[in-house]
Amino acid sequence: MAGISKAVVFGGAGFIGSHLLARLVQESRYDQFYSVDIAKPRFEVAGVHYLTHDVREPIPAELCGAGPADIFNLAAVHTTPGHEDWEYYWTNLHGATHVCRFATETGAENIVFTSSISVYGPCEQQKDEDSQLEPNSAYGRSKLLSENVHRLWQAESGERRRITIVRPAVIYGQYERGNFTRLARLLAKGRFIYPGRRDTIKACGYVEDLISSMLFMRQRNSAVVTYNFAYPDRYTTEQICAAFCAVAGYRMPRLLAPSWFMMLGAFGFEILNALGYRNTVNRPRIAKLMNSTNIVPRRLVEAGFPYGFDIGSSLEDWRGKSSATDFD
Repeated sequence: MAGISKAVVFGGAGFIGSHLLARLVQESRYDQFYSVDIAKPRFEVAGVHYLTHDVREPIPAELCGAGPADIFNLAAVHTTPGHEDWEYYWTNLHGATHVCRFATETGAENIVFTSSISVYGPCEQQKDEDSQLEPNSAYGRSKLLSENVHRLWQAESGERRRITIVRPAVIYGQYERGNFTRLARLLAKGRFIYPGRRDTIKACGYVEDLISSMLFMRQRNSAVVTYNFAYPDRYTTEQICAAFCAVAGYRMPRLLAPSWFMMLGAFGFEILNALGYRNTVNRPRIAKLMNSTNIVPRRLVEAGFPYGFDIGSSLEDWRGKSSATDFD
């Protein structure tokens, strides 16, 4: 918005938030930049004011100084499975409410909110923004409710306020430390085994393209826009592995573990966990690996968003930026 010289990123210490702040600073989009989070930044960006505050608590209007700001709300409990059901609602709904209240009290008129494709649930059939929403997890349901909190904030002053809601797929890139990083480690060691099937569709996208899409759609939004972010191509687990192997020279995995064997093994790990041998392996996590997320970014494509990368070139870019390992 014209005249706004300050950006406030809630959840700015995380993977996506850190990359977003780096882009905003690099492009000199504002005069002041604030990150509000309870964690240490994934990487620090020069020129950013790092503030510690828990969005589960009310946010003081004076936290980031006087005057309105453009707000990016990325704060969430998102690892799933990994938390008790109530934790997703407690953090994500309280966070949405408190950020919107902060926006109202400071006179902000523009929020970009990161939701999730989890609002669709697992899907073998292709889904876009007009498809039925069927979240099957507390995380997905909490994100859907949080979307509505932000829409309500916009509707309270619909002639002035704008809300841009992005539903990202699996996002990868430097300092991600998530699914793609773990996959790269397993491929590098020759230890990756396809879980249940090779043709699982995994909607995904590079963090640099996600940031570009957020800024692109925000500028084209006059009231409310909700869009999916992923690559238009439907990449399978096998194709993602092939892209990693082509870029880094890893050996292509061949072994496949049957789904019944995977679930049986996960049940064994659950028993170990109950006995006090803590681990993160369980049947919901394994099922998530085998379920497709066949989500397409129809609205983003229709808006003419210029993707900067595809799966291959994005992995090349990520590897080129890495220093400690191939994909750090």
